[in-house]
Amino acid sequence: MGGEPVQDWQKLAASALEWWRDAGVDMLVEDDARDWLARTPPPAAPETVGEVVAATPVETLPDTIEAFLAWRTGEAAPEAEWHTPRFVPTGPIDAEWVVVTDVPEAEDSDRLLSGPAGRLLDKMLAAVGQSRESVHVVPIAFARPLTGRISPDDEARLIELARHHLDLLQPKMLFLLGQSASRVLDATDGWPPNDGLRQINQFGTMTRAAVSYHPRWLLERPAVKREAWKHLLLLSRGPTE
Repeated sequence: MGGEPVQDWQKLAASALEWWRDAGVDMLVEDDARDWLARTPPPAAPETVGEVVAATPVETLPDTIEAFLAWRTGEAAPEAEWHTPRFVPTGPIDAEWVVVTDVPEAEDSDRLLSGPAGRLLDKMLAAVGQSRESVHVVPIAFARPLTGRISPDDEARLIELARHHLDLLQPKMLFLLGQSASRVLDATDGWPPNDGLRQINQFGTMTRAAVSYHPRWLLERPAVKREAWKHLLLLSRGPTE
């Protein structure tokens, strides 16, 4: 009582078929003939990215030191957009000692590290029998950023270029000044530097490498000079027995 009547779906379907039969429709028809036994072809595979976008060309850096330095001071170098003076490496390219710094100093004028930080470096080198004329000094950035520091956006690219530079130089002795310079090594012990000496085969030859504080840091914190002296002696004399 009060319930809705239940419709028989079979009767409804039979009634609909009977109506279509009375109307003269007795089969399913299409405009074009269809082969009902033919297999449906699989969907076409989507185009790969390589088919749509051309492969990015692999950059090839100059393989001689002369050509590489010309490229580093040309318009294709990252520093070309900084609009600040560029400083080239100093010293003989066949020197056994290579010193790596991060950026030119604000006081640099005619050459790299020509200000107070450079004069302190000269004294450090003289204490172990070296001079600016006997070592090769390489900056990671050939121009000084407006902030005075290499930005994180530029660092990875500049480190890559510095490593290629060292591949061409194949230094026997490598003195890395500061945290940014230390990153040219594949593996470091973090910061601040410890007293360890590294024997590496990263730049096409066996290299004795030491990480130390930058001279500009030593000028601001004279108490750290003792640690930097230890690093320099260790690089110069090698590990003690």
